[in-house]
Amino acid sequence: MIPAAQVSKFQRALPFAMSLLLVPIALIGAFYGGWTVILLPLITWYFFSILDAFLGLNLENADLETREDQLSWYKAITLIWAPVQFVLLYWMIWYVTGPGDAHLSTLETILLFFGVGVITGTVGINYSHELMHQKDRGERFMGDALLAMVLYSHFRSEHLLVHHRYVGTPRDPVTARYNEGFHRFFPRVLKGCLVSAFKAEKAMRARRGKPWHDLKNPFLKYWALQGFMLLLALLIGGWIGLALFVWQAIVAIWQLELVNYVEHYGLTRKHLGDGKYEHVKPQHSWNAAQMASNWLLINLQRHSDHHYKPDRRFPLLQTYTEADAPQLPYGYPVMTMAAMVPPIWRRVMNPRVRRWRQMYYPEITDWRPYNKALNPRPR
Repeated sequence: MIPAAQVSKFQRALPFAMSLLLVPIALIGAFYGGWTVILLPLITWYFFSILDAFLGLNLENADLETREDQLSWYKAITLIWAPVQFVLLYWMIWYVTGPGDAHLSTLETILLFFGVGVITGTVGINYSHELMHQKDRGERFMGDALLAMVLYSHFRSEHLLVHHRYVGTPRDPVTARYNEGFHRFFPRVLKGCLVSAFKAEKAMRARRGKPWHDLKNPFLKYWALQGFMLLLALLIGGWIGLALFVWQAIVAIWQLELVNYVEHYGLTRKHLGDGKYEHVKPQHSWNAAQMASNWLLINLQRHSDHHYKPDRRFPLLQTYTEADAPQLPYGYPVMTMAAMVPPIWRRVMNPRVRRWRQMYYPEITDWRPYNKALNPRPR
């Protein structure tokens, strides 16, 4: 247990700011071109995977009595990223469609903005996930701004109103099914998340006697913010700038859904009959304790505790042992790369899912309804 006095120190928070190092890497790609345009994905995926191999696991937990005012350095990391990403994204659009256009080829520009999408997805959407769970309106707005920069604003509604409530059941589009490859999961989740998010917000308005287009429906804000981001890209970079903005957004969404795929693959809650399911438990999320990737992802890999206490700030998220929650063999960077190759993914993960089933649910003998999401939808 890390005492609160230690948790609050700047030195403890500093490693989580490693994401800021990706900003000068992006600038190097823009200024120098050539092979440097692929530095962003190389560092995000491979450098942090290598660091994980050398640094190993972090099994320490922060004192849960740590006060909110002792987490200021951690909060600063998530708050600063939104304006940093905004400036970086639109500066890059301006640069490659303006003064930088002369020395970057079309291929170099496309690869450069692929890397931009990797960080707006890996870092930006992840930070928005942290911010959307907070009570402060300013933090939630920063989260909305980050999602608007990747045209995925509805993720907030889907995550808060659908995923946390229905994870591990047929009603949650984000729970990847056993033996479902990522290439089947991705198109299914793109449609499912948008539809389920809109329906959840519409149902909330209906319970209050309001129409779906009531001004308090956040979808109106989502569309306005996304429209502003698209218009700004068009004004700064013309149609090429707009296309590059959309391209990085597609890459960012792909990165997000790769992580979603990994987090709950094959893990389902037990159907108790009549559309009722057991409560969410630590066993319903895959966890990873790799140190460096948890720095990059601000402890997202401590996913079981996040589902247990969704509003708990990232430095206070607790890690679990294998006796309490299933563990991935590697951190998310390696696992998301494996997910892109279904035969490798199934070879690594299917035996682990089968062991998980035997450990937690030996009484279930027919898993076909769980595999195909054929159990009744929760009420």
